[in-house]
Amino acid sequence: MKRVLVGMSGGVDSSVAALLLKQQGYEVIGVTLNLWSYEDRQEPYNECCSLEVRTVAQQLGIEHHFIDAGREFKERVVDVFLAEHAQGRTPSPCGRCNRLVRFPILLELADRFGCDYLATGHHARIAVEDGVYYLLTSRDPIKDQSYFLYGLTQAQLRKILFPVGDLLKSEVWQIARAHNLVAARKPESMDLCFIPGGDYRAYLREKLDGIVRPGEIVDTSGRVVGRHEGLAFYTIGQRQGLGIALGQRVYVVGFDYENNRLIVGDERALLSEGLIATDVNLIYKPLALSSQLSVDVKIRYRSPRVPATLEFLDDKRVCVRFAQPQRAVTPGQIAVFYEGERVLGGGIIEHALRQADSTKSIAENSVLVEHR
Repeated sequence: MKRVLVGMSGGVDSSVAALLLKQQGYEVIGVTLNLWSYEDRQEPYNECCSLEVRTVAQQLGIEHHFIDAGREFKERVVDVFLAEHAQGRTPSPCGRCNRLVRFPILLELADRFGCDYLATGHHARIAVEDGVYYLLTSRDPIKDQSYFLYGLTQAQLRKILFPVGDLLKSEVWQIARAHNLVAARKPESMDLCFIPGGDYRAYLREKLDGIVRPGEIVDTSGRVVGRHEGLAFYTIGQRQGLGIALGQRVYVVGFDYENNRLIVGDERALLSEGLIATDVNLIYKPLALSSQLSVDVKIRYRSPRVPATLEFLDDKRVCVRFAQPQRAVTPGQIAVFYEGERVLGGGIIEHALRQADSTKSIAENSVLVEHR
């Protein structure tokens, strides 16, 4: 009998994943990573690692373990989240957690428990062709989580199962209710797991107190138009909460770190012809042998895929050129590359490549300092 370790959060997706694998004849062992704890809760865990998972394991009749991974999560995700925001960047904690914490630790635990596979409740799929493992988007386009799994490797994919990837979310709920799983009564959480109540601005104010400081808001000509609370509290493309009225819609378009200035401009100043991504992971390495590659790119989780061309600069950096200019390319976010339903890989957006006309006007005024 094949043994499989299931990463369980207590939520409906991982609970149903464990159920399906047991029905398929696997010997299932559940593991919950305690990634983070914060005050004012009645239990020492957060929404991503709830004690309710014990009840789910009992319902399924499977062995279950809690494993503490708080130190790794703090160092590799939370501390980086704060440091990035302090520099005016907008990081993606979930993608970083999957790549540097969750999957490496769970795969190591799978080996320790003598398991043949690791399974999670992510909405994604895996296909094998000619010995090559491909990460695919899920059947449910609304719940697809392949974007956050861009950092997986061939070696990891060989040992991973995504049991709910071929199911619609509605079907997952139906299965959970049909088997009276306690997870079917738990609402789905969309907040960052380490931030109480999901109010990340309040969290940043508390954690970065004394590190960030107020300063001037300027337009792309350098004219002072207001005051900001601290560069960490703003992101590229933001329009609300600026506290200025200029008679037209203006957005955050850049940061002047040297002078602690927030730069605002019109919609045109948000457009970029492309981006540079760094810390790039390619799931299928031979892709890098191409000088250029036509792909679709997502520049944030909820953004649509857009046609683009990849140019490989070195083994960890790529230049992405959009077929049409894109709005609000945000340093710190993840750019993920697709070919049809295949996820080719992705990287961290280092900086945007501005349109020639926007670049010229900003450079002439020496105001906009790009993220580099």
